Amino acid sequence: MKVTGVLPLFFPLCRRLWPGRLAGVSMTLLRATALEAAILAGHLLLYPTGLIQERRSAALPAPDGAARLPVRPATPVVLLHGFIDNRSVFVLLRRTLAQHGRHRVESLNYSPLTCDIRIAAELLGRHIEEICERTGSARVDIVGHSLGGLIARYYTQCLGGDLRVRTLVTLGTPHSGTRVAPLADAHPIVRQMRPGSAVIEELARPAPGCRTRFVSFWSDLDSLMDPLESARLEHPDLDAQNVRVTGIGHLALPVHPAVAAGIREALDVPHPEDRAADGLTVA
Repeated sequence: MKVTGVLPLFFPLCRRLWPGRLAGVSMTLLRATALEAAILAGHLLLYPTGLIQERRSAALPAPDGAARLPVRPATPVVLLHGFIDNRSVFVLLRRTLAQHGRHRVESLNYSPLTCDIRIAAELLGRHIEEICERTGSARVDIVGHSLGGLIARYYTQCLGGDLRVRTLVTLGTPHSGTRVAPLADAHPIVRQMRPGSAVIEELARPAPGCRTRFVSFWSDLDSLMDPLESARLEHPDLDAQNVRVTGIGHLALPVHPAVAAGIREALDVPHPEDRAADGLTVA
């Protein structure tokens, strides 16, 4: 599967300055950079709205007389943000998931002072248990952006979270470590995202019998992945699919409509356990 497309921004002068293939590459990069800048500006405005954890509310009952279809409710979706970010990054993704029938969606915040992926993964596990108890669902789906995907993968692969996580979708997650911004190594969690770190080595170990399905979206213009392929999930024991996204950058992955469509498609794929438990067929 491949996701393509960015907003149609036009730079006619650049087409004149750069001939042929160089012009095409340069135009794509300019469009992606402009889109990243626009998304960053919008996200800075929304950032204060996501500083606190969202309120957990019970699902509203159906109105009297409303038809009730005999179907199992959709698996809850948990959204986990990236480094130095918060749940506000998922405003658009939450909206499109809700518009397509995913009403049990929750965004989790972890502290910007988090210094260890392992500890963050343990806390995520506690949140998942609380969500399962509150919703009555045995399993959840997770969408993790950047570091959020790595935290969710560690929980799933190393802490027994595959019992709870049906599908894990990662967006621009450094599965094999990234070498970008070496000056950021002052932060311990950034060092854990480097190639060869103890956490990356743990994730490379055998994981036989892991029940979770993984879908990793990676972009050919992701400036935070060095190398770009580090956002691909390659592990012989994991059921993993890699989706290449063209023409957009790191910040666009959680908000771009084409990626959102790919996420919905990934979440809608039935899990083998779902097929065994689901006895309803709709023609």
